[in-house]
Amino acid sequence: MRTKYFYIHTFGCQMNVHDSEQLAEMLKARGYQKADSVETSDLVIINTCCVREKAEQKAFSMMGRLRRLKRDNPGLILCVVGCMAQQRGRDILKRVPYLDIVVGTHNLHHLPRMISEVEGGRKGVTEIGFHESIASMDVISLPGDNGVTAFVSIMQGCDNFCAYCIVPYVRGREMSRESSDIIREIETLAAHGVKEVTLLGQNVNSFGKNLSGGQHFPALLERIGEIPGIERIRFTTSHPKDLSDHLIRCFTTIGTLCEHIHLPVQSGSDAILRRMKRGYRAGDYLERVERLREACPGISITSDIIVGFPGESDGEFQKTIDLMGKVRFDNTFSFVYSDRPGTAAEGYDRKVERQVQIERLTVLQSLQAGHTEEKNRKMHGTAAEILIEGFSKNERTDLMGRTRTNTIVNVRGNRDLIGNLEMVKITETYMHSVRGELLAKKEALTC
Repeated sequence: MRTKYFYIHTFGCQMNVHDSEQLAEMLKARGYQKADSVETSDLVIINTCCVREKAEQKAFSMMGRLRRLKRDNPGLILCVVGCMAQQRGRDILKRVPYLDIVVGTHNLHHLPRMISEVEGGRKGVTEIGFHESIASMDVISLPGDNGVTAFVSIMQGCDNFCAYCIVPYVRGREMSRESSDIIREIETLAAHGVKEVTLLGQNVNSFGKNLSGGQHFPALLERIGEIPGIERIRFTTSHPKDLSDHLIRCFTTIGTLCEHIHLPVQSGSDAILRRMKRGYRAGDYLERVERLREACPGISITSDIIVGFPGESDGEFQKTIDLMGKVRFDNTFSFVYSDRPGTAAEGYDRKVERQVQIERLTVLQSLQAGHTEEKNRKMHGTAAEILIEGFSKNERTDLMGRTRTNTIVNVRGNRDLIGNLEMVKITETYMHSVRGELLAKKEALTC
């Protein structure tokens, strides 16, 4: 029987990346192998995002490029999964009639069965219902050769219903996995050589709310911190209103918990935060940042910011700029606001003109670039521990690792170092990364 090949193109966040990893595991179990390109594939999966309009546009653009492949190879199976598939359902088939499968966020585990249905002659097979449990969250995606880092889903969905956000409508309400299942997965990953895990959820601070037995996020972190072989723990994303003192203390009491937190602020204006339905004020956010830095002085703080939200005046935008000056984020992910279907903000008045949004985004990103470069420059000449993850994307003679504060470091070295925790001296700094030199064991001990 001829081997079949699959190709997955992923748009969006780390959650989508991990969904794609789990889809790959399910397909491998069905006998598929990973292809190098869409041209050599029997099955092409587009894993979509719809949090921002641009992500949707990119997904539809890719679907358009696949039309020729489908015409030349009618047996090619084209599949769209993820958030946009959940939101639009069968309507996608009206725009892209040559698609074979549309799969929503709660139904990824049905993909192997749906492939069989298409192979049997069905067209436009669609699954977008929500369920009381999500079977795909328990699929363990084992690392490939030399894989030392892994994503682990601990929950999915969100109950916050921020005015601009489509996540509760496409990922569903908050649903946490049992702590025991998460621990077993991480123990399995550690047995296969994984040394760093990143825990994923739309709001990890809310972990355990739907579970019995007093399960909560800090307790889960403490249990993971005791797993042999796991050298580093990361997590994303945290909601500021749910950031507890217990979680903040974890940065001082759990030795393997990395000193980095992604804490989306979205705006520095109280009026805009109210319209966004974020549940905190700018002062509350600054107070949480202060508590984090008191507990862990070297912590890296990154954030998300929306520019040009409906009703945002020049003065309110300036408050965001002022907050950035006070916090001095290590990095931010910033975007202009765009209406998302079905959200409260879609119906808001006082929309900000596109040109004004772009101008404000340019100002904000320029400011952030300065803060990031300043942070990186301070690393020059210092020593840092990195986990070497693999080869650099930009230069195959270099290895790439990350500091505990999540800065990318490129170093010269051989592949035998992949998976090692090594001390390096930072010799050059750039906007998005730094360069270092490996320190000999004796040098590292004196740092």
